[in-house]
Amino acid sequence: MVSSRPTAPWTYARSGVDVRARSKALAGFLSAVRYRPPPAHGRVLAAPGHFAGLIRIGRETIAITTDTVGTKVLLAERLARWEEVGEDLVGCNVNDLAALGARPAALVDTIVCGATDPEVFRAIGRGVDRGLRAARCALLGGETAVVPEIVRGFDLGGTAVGFFPRGRAPVTGARIRPGDRILGIPSSGVHANGFTLIRKLLEESAIDPRLPRPGATVAVGEELLRPTRIYSGVADALAGRPETHGLAHLSGGGVRNLVRLHPKVAFVLDAWPELPPLFRWLRSLGRLSAEEAFQTFNMGIGFVLVVDRAHFAETRRRAVRAGAPDLVEIGHVERGTGVSLPSLGVTYHGYS
Repeated sequence: MVSSRPTAPWTYARSGVDVRARSKALAGFLSAVRYRPPPAHGRVLAAPGHFAGLIRIGRETIAITTDTVGTKVLLAERLARWEEVGEDLVGCNVNDLAALGARPAALVDTIVCGATDPEVFRAIGRGVDRGLRAARCALLGGETAVVPEIVRGFDLGGTAVGFFPRGRAPVTGARIRPGDRILGIPSSGVHANGFTLIRKLLEESAIDPRLPRPGATVAVGEELLRPTRIYSGVADALAGRPETHGLAHLSGGGVRNLVRLHPKVAFVLDAWPELPPLFRWLRSLGRLSAEEAFQTFNMGIGFVLVVDRAHFAETRRRAVRAGAPDLVEIGHVERGTGVSLPSLGVTYHGYS
């Protein structure tokens, strides 16, 4: 099942996704977009580096984000299982809204494909429906583009809009300070990130995704396709609380995402739980360094809360009532900068 030939350690860049090059290209794109609309069209609120954008329209603040399922759809296509990626389409977007404390209101989908298949579309729709129910979010419509000259398979994405109930301000992370406690909510698996690398690992080691990995009872493909856990309910229950200082969705970028909350404090992840077996297997399969693994995958924690230490116990109780009984403490905030995992000797000084 696994090739015995020796290989060099894998990285996300080696698989074809160079995060630094992407950041450089994005910086060039943003530097070219200079237009700012007049105040009558809304006032953009500063949320630098955050998971969603904010705009003030009249007396209302609106959060908007967009994301795609990425190359996870290629595994879905190979296994002819589409419901999971439909659920991912919702999860990857509403979780980014949740990271600012916004309550999801609506989503529009984008399906770009080379051909249409009613059964595939129906399966994707069933997954989207499950995601919308979990997030309590409406589907307003979307766009289906059939472009065989551009794509052969599918690209699934969406754009979500959220709002802030009366009296709630966006949770930007600006109030994070040394002494705060960091709590993590486990992921359901790899969610929808890092699949370009994952597919390379499966290919190089001749892994059949229809068979279980060693020690597992379900197929590798089934484990990898588990849909993104939706955290909007827990975030909604805690976002309006004064003791909630920061929220983070650990999607692309892994634990580096914490830097986006506050660049002038140090996030010390000194109580990270034992890695789930799937992540240990992926690390072994690709000979991934701890540094590479924790900046590519969520490594078992999908959403993070940064809370005032004086209200730590109350936050835990509220999170459990809101649907996160598996919440765990994973670290604390100190003076300094960056994100560190002391037990692994890993420190990240920035996001990209």
